[in-house]
Parts: sequence; C-alpha cells; structure tokens
Amino acid sequence: MPTVSGMRRRGYTPAAIRKFCDMIGTTRGEGVVDVAMLEFAIREDLNENAPRAMCVLDPLKLVLTDYPQGRLEELTVPAHPSREELGKRTVPFTRELYIDRDDFREAANKKYKRLVLGKRVRLRNAYVIEADEVVKDAQGKILEVHAHTIPDTVGSDPEDGIKPKGVIHWVSATEGVQATVRVYDRLFNHESPDRGDKDFMEYINPESRVVVEPAWIEPSLARAAPEQNFQFEREGYFVADRYDYSAEKPVFNKTIGLRDTWNNLKDTRKQ
Repeated sequence: MPTVSGMRRRGYTPAAIRKFCDMIGTTRGEGVVDVAMLEFAIREDLNENAPRAMCVLDPLKLVLTDYPQGRLEELTVPAHPSREELGKRTVPFTRELYIDRDDFREAANKKYKRLVLGKRVRLRNAYVIEADEVVKDAQGKILEVHAHTIPDTVGSDPEDGIKPKGVIHWVSATEGVQATVRVYDRLFNHESPDRGDKDFMEYINPESRVVVEPAWIEPSLARAAPEQNFQFEREGYFVADRYDYSAEKPVFNKTIGLRDTWNNLKDTRKQ
C-alpha cells in the first residue's frame, strides 16, 4: 500500500496520519520506522471515533428454539461505548441468528470464553443463551447450533446467579444483509523484506488480501456512507469502500485489527 490513495481506500484517516507524523518527527538522516507505529496511530484514532457495529465473517447458524417464530425485537444500542454524541443504532433480534464459527465448540477447557454445549454466553447487547445441541451433515460438519435464551437477561444478569462465560457478536439470519468484506493484512511477512539475502518477493504475505463473500452485517451498515469507518466488534476496524460500496451491494475493507499480532509473531521467530 505505497500511496496516499491506497491508504485512504483502506480507511487510514487524516488524523491518524498526522499523529503518526508527529510521533516520528523529522530528520535529515536515512532511517526506517516500524510500521507498527503507523498502525498504533490508526488504532488510537479509530478506537476513539469509529462507531461500533456487528459483522459475522464465518457464519454458523444459531437457532433459539424457545424464541417464537416470526418474533422480531428491535434492540437499541449505543453507536459507541463512550461517545454518547455519536447516537444509537437499532439492531434486529430474531429466532435465527448467525454467529462466528470460531465462537462455538462442542467441548472446551476453561480458558475458552465463548459458546460451548451446556454452557452460557451473552449475545452482544442481547440475551444470555445456553447451547443445547448441534445439527451436523453427513461428513460431521456442524450446520446449526440449537440453544435457548435465559429470560429477562437483556441488560441484566440471570436471576439464578449463573453468569455467562463471555460475550459474542451476532447478526440476524433473516434481517441481516450480505456483504463483501476484504480482509487486508501486511503485504510482507518480514519487517525489512528488501534488506536480506533473498528476493523481497519471497516475503510476500499470502494472506495479505482475503475476500470474504458473503459476510453477514447488521442492517444499519447497509446505510453507511462510502469511506465511513466502523469497528466491527471483536473483528477489527473496517471502512466502506469509497468506490465499490452501495446499499445494494455493501463492500468493506479491513483497515487494521484490534491489536498488534505481528509483534507476537516476531517474538516467536526469535525463539
């Protein structure tokens, strides 16, 4: 992503770039600045200013067996957890939802804080649920998770005192909207690809661009403006593509993840 135009299309904000320039200062000598500093500036700006929304990139159907067929609840939730001036948004809640496939396991140890058979989890801004059973195809792949809601838990803990282990995001399977999401990552998997004894092309990250289609987004995201930034909860920061986005065919580009995972990879390589 060598151009300002490319940065803009990825959702890098002017404020973040100015902050990065202030951080590194100026010098007459040649030097190399870790790209993590630019990424830090971007996260700082978007964490403060990007509205929140929900998007499921790897959908697994969740059926709430005790929730009435045809019932639709409109849940009003804040657009940002600490910026009241950004307003609120409405999220539809229905019997059938999509959750991320990584957010469910049939069995797991205590470190796993998401949905497990026989255990509870909270759906973001909605009910606490408990998983009961799974539906699989002939090859053993999980097609659906069946669960039940814990009554009166929107905004409250269960009356029986058994609290959920974690919180997961979701999108209504009937009211949600399909979208294309381009998941970008660093172009190179080496901090200085042109300074080693190998061809820099050997350091290209094969997962630097992964297109997810379809992903499922909450309906409010189908009313976004091109170049509008969001935090997709638990996924990262994304921007509505300045050229390809439309209400009929929403397209989002990943700007940056919620945290820096590359430093961990560098530490692993040194061991």
